[in-house]
Amino acid sequence: MTDRLPPRPDEPTTDDESQDRADGTVQASPRATGSDAHDTPTSRPLGLTRFTIEGRRAPGLFVVGWLAMVVAAGFASIAFFGATGLAGSVLWFLAFIASAAGLVLLGGSETVERRGLVSYRGPSPLVVLFAVIVITQLAGYVVGVPLSAIGASIPRPVGDLIAVGVQALVFIGVVRLMVVGPGALSWREMGLTPGTGEVFRGLVGGAVFAGPLILVTAVIAYLAVQLVGQAPPSPLPPTGTATGLALHLVAGAVIAPVAEEILFRGFALTAWRRLAGARAAVIRTSILFVLAHVLFVSGDTFGDTAALAFVGGAGRIPIAFALGWLFVRSGSLWAPIGLHAAFNGSLILIAELATRD
Repeated sequence: MTDRLPPRPDEPTTDDESQDRADGTVQASPRATGSDAHDTPTSRPLGLTRFTIEGRRAPGLFVVGWLAMVVAAGFASIAFFGATGLAGSVLWFLAFIASAAGLVLLGGSETVERRGLVSYRGPSPLVVLFAVIVITQLAGYVVGVPLSAIGASIPRPVGDLIAVGVQALVFIGVVRLMVVGPGALSWREMGLTPGTGEVFRGLVGGAVFAGPLILVTAVIAYLAVQLVGQAPPSPLPPTGTATGLALHLVAGAVIAPVAEEILFRGFALTAWRRLAGARAAVIRTSILFVLAHVLFVSGDTFGDTAALAFVGGAGRIPIAFALGWLFVRSGSLWAPIGLHAAFNGSLILIAELATRD
């Protein structure tokens, strides 16, 4: 046994292992993924937007994936422009199924195309994130329809916990299916280093940054609200009960931080860091993190929706960049999980206490 941790995602590796492919050429070892490892021009994969099968390693996945996306667009168009009621719901459901299948297949096509690369060998983070969004909506249909029959009897905190739990399963499940399964990245490479001491140090070390970030976020959110005159509702509003508070803390300060950090920092930031460097990776994942949290914001008018999205996005910018910086700085996913958990938990607790006499 050794206490030596694996190299951080941007550290060059000295592992000279290689795998011989069946055609006799040599393929770089999966561990040769440091930022100093460069791909040769001839090893660049064909992108998903280059519509040709010539020279592709997985033409079947590419073609079927795009066909599924076309079918999904057809179902969605009919549902949006003409179908209503049950027929519209069925068409949207079929559109989500087709688009989910298409995105997974296209991600598989990218993984096969990138098999010989040194830097990163998996699907584009954008493809995975789109798959997460679509499959989350699909899961909402699958879980929401049965629960709607008994919705009146489900307490709000329980419903919130179920929704966050389903979303977390989708986040982690998609990363497992599209990234870990094909061998593009391991959980350890995404910063989930083992060891009780490592986990504890990371969680506590990240949590200490929550206080200053809450102050910065509060100031920015206040200024944004004063500017547009709109304040978005909390996704986990105060319940007024100890049980409701406990359920919201489990959902918002335990489940959500783990799932979101695995997706945004562990996977997306690691993948982009290997392809474009740490700074670009932090910026990209921070932007996507903010957009993901305002994607389904809605208001009575377009102006209200834009204002609510602006306030919600502005308030999340500091924590988004802090989480990315902390992951790069620490080389461990436990630190941003600790910060994310402490940040969310503090806000939930403060909001709950503010509603009580």
